[in-house]
Amino acid sequence: MTAHPPLRALVFDLMGTVLHWHSSLLPVLEALPPHPALPNRASLSALLISWRAGFFVAIQARFEAGEEQEDIDLTHRRVLDRLLEERGIGMDGWGEQEREALVKAWHTQTAWPDSIAGLERLRKEFFVVVLANGTTRLQLDIVSSSGVPFHALFSSELLGLTKPDPAIYRRCLSLLQLKPEETMMVAAHAYDTKAAQAVGMRTAYVRRTTEDVGEDFERVKSENELYVEGREGSGGGLLELAEKLGA
Repeated sequence: MTAHPPLRALVFDLMGTVLHWHSSLLPVLEALPPHPALPNRASLSALLISWRAGFFVAIQARFEAGEEQEDIDLTHRRVLDRLLEERGIGMDGWGEQEREALVKAWHTQTAWPDSIAGLERLRKEFFVVVLANGTTRLQLDIVSSSGVPFHALFSSELLGLTKPDPAIYRRCLSLLQLKPEETMMVAAHAYDTKAAQAVGMRTAYVRRTTEDVGEDFERVKSENELYVEGREGSGGGLLELAEKLGA
């Protein structure tokens, strides 16, 4: 087993890993005027899953094209408009008011049941910080609404870089004044842990119901130093991570 220096900081992805965005946004969708193209809860849930997946595709495309990052609200709105158009929902169905309400809903989220208690334990032993794509205002709104207790927030907007660019992880390490092996990236996304490993960071993968749908989790388990179960009813998540790290 590789000997590591003492771990000093945990660097977290935010949405999906710590926050349960799906359960936060579904009630907002359900409160909108009903539309025949989205007749039930299952269809609304599927729209949310597609919206989240479309967001990842959009930011990855901008990254690969070398384009500047944009406000996450603009990305969410553009993807939402496309998805609604594909479903035959025009502005006369869900107009500007409804669409803006949905975009703004990403700013108010609740944590996974294990997140706050797990972070409270972890922050007693380590720096716990966020490194996530998006705006600083989005992160501030999310942290305020969810109550997750981080020491610091590093947004892609603030750092001027986008995950999975290796430079954003190195910039985070520079700000923390820590070596890669003194830090651990904690995420529910395999692309994130892979990118962190590429710059020498240790990694912990948190499996969540809403993330990496269709991923080969046996492979993911073998590729990360730690792997914790964090789906509904598992009783693990960040509390299990705290146990494994001795916090």
